[in-house]
Amino acid sequence: MLEIPAPWPEPAATGTRWQGLPPVASDATVVLVLGSFPSVASLRAQQYYGHPQNQFWRILQALWPQHPLPPAAGHYAQRCAWLLERRLGVWDVYASCERQGSLDSAIRQAQVNDFHHLLQACPSLAAIAHNGAQSYKHAPAVLRSLQEAGGTASVRQLESVKLPSTSPANAAWSFERKLAAWGALMAAHGLL
Repeated sequence: MLEIPAPWPEPAATGTRWQGLPPVASDATVVLVLGSFPSVASLRAQQYYGHPQNQFWRILQALWPQHPLPPAAGHYAQRCAWLLERRLGVWDVYASCERQGSLDSAIRQAQVNDFHHLLQACPSLAAIAHNGAQSYKHAPAVLRSLQEAGGTASVRQLESVKLPSTSPANAAWSFERKLAAWGALMAAHGLL
């Protein structure tokens, strides 16, 4: 898995300031899914998309039904391995933030993750898939950070896509619409 030096200690809460999770990615990662920041449930579980109502894992399983996803309880490492086998990675835009509850609209004083090492660690990276609007609003900053690290030519080839959020708060999109949007991106990059 990707080892990016982190300027933060073990993920934990100090008052209302939360520290994010480390990236899950490898040198085979083609699409990196960037959320905004883990929910309180995800931080407590120390797992990406750990809230049982988040549709992230359900959407991915629907995209690859021939490859059973390990169950949620007690199998997070296997889920991460499953994700990496599909050539996906996951991280967040924010390294830390202040927030009451789990809504993106409640995020304050956010510190953006350092994306400088991403191109070196993920040489196959072709797309940044922003899981929702809060993540996508930082797409230009993410690409700028990658450009500083890898040069203009590498970054120009990267696609930056806004996907519908898998959060239970995104009730405006049905599961089927979300699945179609996510599937189109995966198919475009040869992952289906």
